[in-house]
Amino acid sequence: MAGTTTHITIQKGQKFPQLERCTKCCHKFHCPFCMASIFKPCRPDKVKLHLKSHRNKAVVHGDFTIHRCGLGCRASLHYHCMYCPTTILRRGDFKNHLQVCKHNPNSESVTKMLSSTGTPVTALTVINTPSIIDTAQTDPSVNYTPSTTSTDMTALTITDSPSTTATGKFRARPVIKKRCPSCNVLINKNNLLKHMERRHADQSELDIGETFQLTSQCVDETNGIFAVLKVVKGHGVPLHVQCQTLGENNRVLCESNECQINIDVAQRSGITSYQCMHISAASFCKSVVEQVSLEEDVLTEMVRGKWFSVKKKKECLALQQLANSSCVPLSVHTSIGISSAKKFISVFEPNVTSYSRLGRVMVVYNTELDSWHCPCTKLRRSCLHKYVAKWHLFQTQRELFRTDGSPYKPHSEEEDIADNRHVYPPKGLGLEYIVNYILQNKKIPAVLPEDMRVPSPLKDYPQNLCPNETVCQECPGDVLLSDPMLVTQNAKILTNWCIIKDVATYCKQCPQCGMFYRYQEWKDRLHNFNDHIILDISLCLSLRNLLQVHTSVSRAVEFLQLTTGVEFPPPETMLHAYLQFEALTDHEYKYSCPTCGDYPPVVIMGVHKQTASPLSGIKID
Repeated sequence: MAGTTTHITIQKGQKFPQLERCTKCCHKFHCPFCMASIFKPCRPDKVKLHLKSHRNKAVVHGDFTIHRCGLGCRASLHYHCMYCPTTILRRGDFKNHLQVCKHNPNSESVTKMLSSTGTPVTALTVINTPSIIDTAQTDPSVNYTPSTTSTDMTALTITDSPSTTATGKFRARPVIKKRCPSCNVLINKNNLLKHMERRHADQSELDIGETFQLTSQCVDETNGIFAVLKVVKGHGVPLHVQCQTLGENNRVLCESNECQINIDVAQRSGITSYQCMHISAASFCKSVVEQVSLEEDVLTEMVRGKWFSVKKKKECLALQQLANSSCVPLSVHTSIGISSAKKFISVFEPNVTSYSRLGRVMVVYNTELDSWHCPCTKLRRSCLHKYVAKWHLFQTQRELFRTDGSPYKPHSEEEDIADNRHVYPPKGLGLEYIVNYILQNKKIPAVLPEDMRVPSPLKDYPQNLCPNETVCQECPGDVLLSDPMLVTQNAKILTNWCIIKDVATYCKQCPQCGMFYRYQEWKDRLHNFNDHIILDISLCLSLRNLLQVHTSVSRAVEFLQLTTGVEFPPPETMLHAYLQFEALTDHEYKYSCPTCGDYPPVVIMGVHKQTASPLSGIKID
């Protein structure tokens, strides 16, 4: 029999064919039983879930499992006979065919056995009783692992004699019942699989596996609090999960709102055993975080070094005392993050809020961007959780904090600006200072080098744009500027060929006069418009040439979008960026004006009259 199982849908036992990554049409995984038009290639965990649906609709015959075929042998999904080339669409008809197939080696012996007992034998009533018993023993619904060769006759009930129904007809096929291995309920064999899925769903098999693993770590062993990665792939922040099943206070909660909604719906539906993937990962957790007791002397040292104020020190000590009275750790440093540049510190929060449902808050410190994040406040705003997290890292990893000569280390709350978004760019007099400084010291020469004037797609552009100034240019003496402060990490460099995204721009500030310095270096072949849009020098020169041949900026932007295939900023924004470039260019004017005087330092454009001013030689449509 094994020698005739040539089709891939006929498998020995309960195993599936090994999944392999496609190398012909894509780089994903295909279902071995379906075409790509029926089931699209995807990740291996989704393919395994799809194969489970194949198992639900498969036909188990003897030691073999025959899955439904969707490989295009016929227009509709069908089954392949393991004895002959016949293909049948319906599952019930296929079962009958397997019993009466003339190539079945067991069909003749069954016919003789039934004839000796006096049972009428026809083409529609021949029953392969040994095959049915084998099917009951190897049914995947009894267990999710391949069954053994031993036969448990106590868990199997077969009605051999024909039974009379209410309509007076005789039942030719025996009724096979099995006992549920979980609740010991006697149930029809055909309904056992649905019963197992609805009442005893094994979430660990669906959520935790070799290809779908969520890392978890216990942060509070007494209360059963775990830190679990939110997603498998990506840079997600770990969330808190409470999985406390021992003791009087049984509590299972997930910090994710979506997961908690699903848990509540499942409990109202009577499925009390439902668990989300984060809780399932916590139930398999084997790692416990080492507890660290924060010392008051370390906090006093931070206050002495002006990292904290005395008021913040009292608040941190009060929170530590409250955590000790509640028998919970004040702060825990988890090591389950995907990125090594991020530090995750779980901090105690006594008040239950929308961001601390389980009494803890996850504070994130990015060592590369020098930024702190807490869900209770906005970016770069101070809070008590950030103070405790800094206290923890200052005691355990002091090398992360700034010392003399290390400019890219975390700032203290007293030195750093609370929120750069509300301070930079400056307004009023501070804006006037920075504009005057750029006009006087950042002029672009009228004649640029050849490599800047000719556009080239092979140029390399920096990803981090930081001012070159190290000392204040206005204050007397050498007053050192502050460390670079991040303005944005989503800036764009616009070129004639493409748009370079995810560029970080920084600014510096003088601690004495408060003047800001931003990146404005034309020697890097870049013109900084507003710290978010940076123009290539060759692109600015292209816009100048297009304007001189009477081509509007809007049409120039449309041309760039058609050439590069990406979307540029609006034409008005591009025009303002270009005019700023012209205002910073040290033009060699060869004329004089009776009103403005000789060599006016501005560009005059006739925008409303649709004519070019004799001073500029530029026309705007």
